[in-house]
Amino acid sequence: MPSKNKQLKKLLHFYWEVCPKYDENGKLKQEMILVVNAIRNDLQHPNEYIRGATLRFLQKISREAELLEPLIPTLRANLEHRHSYVRRAAVFALQTVHREHPSLVPDAAELMQTFLAAESDASCKRNALVFLANVALPRAVEWLRGVWDGIVSMDEGLQMAVVEVARMDCARETTHRPKYIRAMFELLGATSHAVKYEAATTLTTLTQNVAAVKAAASCLVTLAIKESDNNVKLIVLDRLDALRERHRHILDGSIMDVLQVLSSADMEVRRKAMSIVLSMTSGRNAEDVVLFLKKQLLRTQEQDFDKASEYRQLLIQSIHVLAIRFSEVAASVVHALMDFLGDSNNPSALDVVAFVREVVEKFPALRPAITGKLTNTLMNMRSGKVFRGVLWILGEYMEELDAIEMVLAEIRKIIGEIPVLAAELREEEGNPHTDEERDEGSFSGTGVGRPRVLADGTYATETAFSVSSTRTESSKTTKPPLRALILGGDFFTGAVLAVALTKLVLRYDKLTSNRSKANSVRAEAMLTMTSIIRVGQSKLVTVPIDEDSNERILGCIQSLGELNDCQEVNEIFLTDSRAAYAQMLGAQEKRAAEKKAVETVKENVIQVDDLLTFRQLSKKSVDEAVDYLEDLGKATGVGEVFEDFISNLSRISQLTGISDPIYAEAYVKMHGFDILLDVLLVNQTPNTLQNLCLDFATLGDLKLVERPTVHTIAPHGFQSIKATIKVSSTETGVIFGSILWDGPNLTECCVILNDIHIDIMDYIKPAYCSETQFRSMWTEFEWENRVNVSTKMTETREYLKHVMKSTNMSCLTPEGAMSGDCDFLSANMYARSLFGEDALANLSIEKTETGAIVGHVRIRSKTQGIALSLGDRITMSQRDAKSLL
Repeated sequence: MPSKNKQLKKLLHFYWEVCPKYDENGKLKQEMILVVNAIRNDLQHPNEYIRGATLRFLQKISREAELLEPLIPTLRANLEHRHSYVRRAAVFALQTVHREHPSLVPDAAELMQTFLAAESDASCKRNALVFLANVALPRAVEWLRGVWDGIVSMDEGLQMAVVEVARMDCARETTHRPKYIRAMFELLGATSHAVKYEAATTLTTLTQNVAAVKAAASCLVTLAIKESDNNVKLIVLDRLDALRERHRHILDGSIMDVLQVLSSADMEVRRKAMSIVLSMTSGRNAEDVVLFLKKQLLRTQEQDFDKASEYRQLLIQSIHVLAIRFSEVAASVVHALMDFLGDSNNPSALDVVAFVREVVEKFPALRPAITGKLTNTLMNMRSGKVFRGVLWILGEYMEELDAIEMVLAEIRKIIGEIPVLAAELREEEGNPHTDEERDEGSFSGTGVGRPRVLADGTYATETAFSVSSTRTESSKTTKPPLRALILGGDFFTGAVLAVALTKLVLRYDKLTSNRSKANSVRAEAMLTMTSIIRVGQSKLVTVPIDEDSNERILGCIQSLGELNDCQEVNEIFLTDSRAAYAQMLGAQEKRAAEKKAVETVKENVIQVDDLLTFRQLSKKSVDEAVDYLEDLGKATGVGEVFEDFISNLSRISQLTGISDPIYAEAYVKMHGFDILLDVLLVNQTPNTLQNLCLDFATLGDLKLVERPTVHTIAPHGFQSIKATIKVSSTETGVIFGSILWDGPNLTECCVILNDIHIDIMDYIKPAYCSETQFRSMWTEFEWENRVNVSTKMTETREYLKHVMKSTNMSCLTPEGAMSGDCDFLSANMYARSLFGEDALANLSIEKTETGAIVGHVRIRSKTQGIALSLGDRITMSQRDAKSLL
């Protein structure tokens, strides 16, 4: 019975879409005649919503030609309906029907051309133009020629359709290219951001003219600045970066406009924009770029906004890169950056130290000014890591007598009164005892508590807790910075101070002729080192001095004590350390040059029997569209992926057994964020299998995009079914399911499929990061998976390569740090997934006396899934390696 309930009609459409429409002989069921009649009545219904919903339903059953044929006249009549909603849906329905069965609408081109000429609604025009362009492109171009002057005032959707028609027409030989170029220029000023983006990208494919390229780039930059969606900003910046690679020096003049994108609050957008700016910077605009970045750097210091510290670190790193690449700007920025050495944000200060160290090494003319500035800023520093870097620089590059004396005086200020232990005890007790008495008391006391006389004359016991609290509060407020670090247990910084003092004293001894002054400087340096050791061995500090720092400081004391007897040791202090740093910089530059060479030179291998096609020599055909971008991609080898036969075979998974009624196997292919399953079904029975359905289900962060349709397989026949599964994270996923079909007497038959385990290695790629970034992420990430090493391999390097290969991770530890013959090996590894997830790993192994390798691999990540998956991967690779051995 007919119903006026719209929800019920919608549910009925769902049922008609999935219900069986053919009988056992493959003929249309009699009941479908009633269904067709009901659909025809709804297509003539006075309510426009019911008409539109029914027209959309026809697109779902567009493959059923027998159902659609009697409905075509009614469908065409809806093109003249008074409501634009119905006309728009009718155009879409006709397009779908014509795509599946062109014979049902043989005059589609003339119909749409007539419809376009009479239509006034913009959305209906848009749908009709897209339909006409796919059916008869020359007719669409003919209509477009009549509205050239009105393209700018068109609706957004219609403008997008015009851009698409221009692309399609220019993919073949056409005489309208100049008009299309002028139209794209006009659309660059459209109000819609989507139209601007499409017009800019289309313009660069139509012409390589300098003015067109600059206009398109300017439009993309404007979009990146004004668009509010950060994802859109990233897409636009990617397009701009691709345009810059194709037209390297044409866009250099737009670099100041690109810098305006840094005003975005999102750090990913800022990083992307900064990478484009660094690649566009040349000697002509380097000063302007650095000046802008310096202003931004001062802004992060003056204003407090979200992620200011991360933005400051990005700016410092970018200025570092530019200053090293363009020496003329190094002098103007190095002094400004050194003001951030006392920054509370430790990573930013460390980036400044790395920058200053490299500038001092590469530009000798700037050394006196830089070292002088560093000397004056010692009192402003608070971080032990910053102190270590600055002390190394001062110890290596202070080469003038007056400068060395000034540095020694500043070091005396930042460490305070020496001996440190005696001064601290005197400050605690408040009694001016002699050094001998104080030292004797410090080493003979029990440390449990001491009686004190209070202001009212009574006695009280001072415990270690109160002493520690007082000492801690005092160190925070009144003590010099380096002294506070040493009292806090940072004896590694004390060891670096000892090395720096040794270098300064050795160089001072060579430069001066005043032997008494040289002896005085040497004695003071040795007293400072001895004081650090005595503090570390006393009960004054909660953490005693470590063995390595103690041994290092004692070695420096011994070197100064035997100053004139061991010239070889003196040369090691004065020359070898700087030479090692220069060698490290050379290795970094070599590695960067090799990486750049690999990126610029791409190998394109073509077999000797491959067919070569020259489009210019081929026969011209109107039906064959020419894609110039595709031709360019083939010529340059961009986007081509070569797969060999063996790798394809390794991706085939057997889903059922040989003796099952249906044999099934699946070819699993990873494509971006999707998994493509190409399933081959073989009917091994002499019967026809009807209503066969392949039902998939997933476990993990996998989602089936669309359920496969129902099929009928002939006896001993084959059927190929494709399914797409969306992946949302790097976690081990499982695909399982079953095959269902109608057996004899309409009984349901079923075969359970074997599980398909998704290999996460297809989504993990080797990546690189700095040591600072690695340590920061290692501290931040909370999920850790520890895998014990169990292998029959006997070489530590071989096992490292085995882990890198099995996990797709890159080794961050430099090759020079792992060179030499040693039974210990520690290396950091890093990888990044396609979903932006970071994976960190630390390998610590040791070769025992029996030749076996023991140790562990620690994996850290932000999410639990990737840590567990990589751990399982390492365990499986160790098991497989054992079986092979």
